[in-house]
Amino acid sequence: MQNLKERVALGSIAISAALAGAKAVVGLLSGSLALLSEAAHSIIDVAATVLTYSAIRVSSKPADAEHHYGHGKVESVAALAETALLFLLSGVVMWESLQRLFGGHGHAVEATIWAFGVIVVSIIVDFFRARLLYRVAEQFSSQALEADALHFGTDMWSSLAVLVGLGGVVLGFAWADSAAAFVVAVFVCLAGWRLGKRTIDTLTDAAPAGAAERITGIARKIKGVVAIERVRVRPVGANLFVELAVAVSRTLPLERVSALEGEIRKAIRSAMPEAEVTVATAPKALDDESVLERVMVIARNRTLAVHHVTVQNLEGRLAVGLDLEVDGSLPLGKAHEIASALENAIGDELGGEVEVETHIEPLQSDGVSGRDASVELHAAIAAKIRELAPSDGPIRDVHAVRVRETPRGIVVNFHCRADPALRVEQVHTAVDALEHNLRQARGDIHRVIGHAEPIGVTEPAPRRP
Repeated sequence: MQNLKERVALGSIAISAALAGAKAVVGLLSGSLALLSEAAHSIIDVAATVLTYSAIRVSSKPADAEHHYGHGKVESVAALAETALLFLLSGVVMWESLQRLFGGHGHAVEATIWAFGVIVVSIIVDFFRARLLYRVAEQFSSQALEADALHFGTDMWSSLAVLVGLGGVVLGFAWADSAAAFVVAVFVCLAGWRLGKRTIDTLTDAAPAGAAERITGIARKIKGVVAIERVRVRPVGANLFVELAVAVSRTLPLERVSALEGEIRKAIRSAMPEAEVTVATAPKALDDESVLERVMVIARNRTLAVHHVTVQNLEGRLAVGLDLEVDGSLPLGKAHEIASALENAIGDELGGEVEVETHIEPLQSDGVSGRDASVELHAAIAAKIRELAPSDGPIRDVHAVRVRETPRGIVVNFHCRADPALRVEQVHTAVDALEHNLRQARGDIHRVIGHAEPIGVTEPAPRRP
């Protein structure tokens, strides 16, 4: 990509230099102000294309510690310099043409065959050169090459004005050459205005027309996006930097939020490959959130572990109950402060009339060392579990019993089966009762974890380290 841009720029320099030399020689020999103006225009074009070539080489450098968005705007600076040269040239030519037309400083103009030949060749060259430059500039989003294309497209029309002026001289209208020179200056001035406006828009971070609306439309189609809070777009060379802020449900887990950001980036890049997208998400409370979701969000924001959340509507009054897990080594006073702060936060969220009750439990610590129990202890506890499971109850076929000894006591895990048609709450109550009875039967048990499976479903063996 970069090599093609540089080859096109170098070719443009060579052609501009050749045309400028030819126009200057023929213009001096013929005395045509219009042709000399075209020669000066071409000389400026040579300087401009040299700027373009240099800008392209610099703009290809990657982002660094000082230029976080790369060096793409160097092309815009070069285009701005070209704009200044265009305005300078148009001012000089307008002044000289007006002096010749109204100041009595006329010069004899000789419309030679060479003058006509140089202008015709210039028109043909500028036509094909402008087409090539526009195509490459559009392909690589190069403002510098686009500036060159605009120059040479304007050159073609101004050369036509020179051709008409020379024709007028042949027909005996001596003022036609000066008038043509003035027209050339007007074309140059208009080209400078168009190029300058576009360049200043880029340097002042003006968003490309329709880009923000297009990006907003793409992001809104992504499932999970609640609203588009802000879209910022800035072009830098061939890249389009996009900063997007979207609102998402505050109940979404962090993993889903991260995946959502990736989906938005992928969708925008798919439609706009030149875009470098940064997505920021903001949590938003939705009208259809359940009380349970709102309670869990409050607890999550406070990095608290809660479970067994129950919500009741008592004759128009809301009652919330929950189990709160805290570090078991905390003093009761500190644990109560944590629970009270959580209750107050829930009350603020759900309204002052809500009733909130918390049951404080010790949080299971990570990293407790242990070892498998002896065969005798394992057999005794497995037998006790089967003994405590009522024969007429929902729990059947106690199996996969594991027993570990830790400094805090014995940890027991077991699997069992139940009728798949039973409700979850029924099975949970039965397993919970069995766990409680086992702890009551043996004072050395620290924790019991029971896992229920539907009868008829074969589960893989429990994972072991």
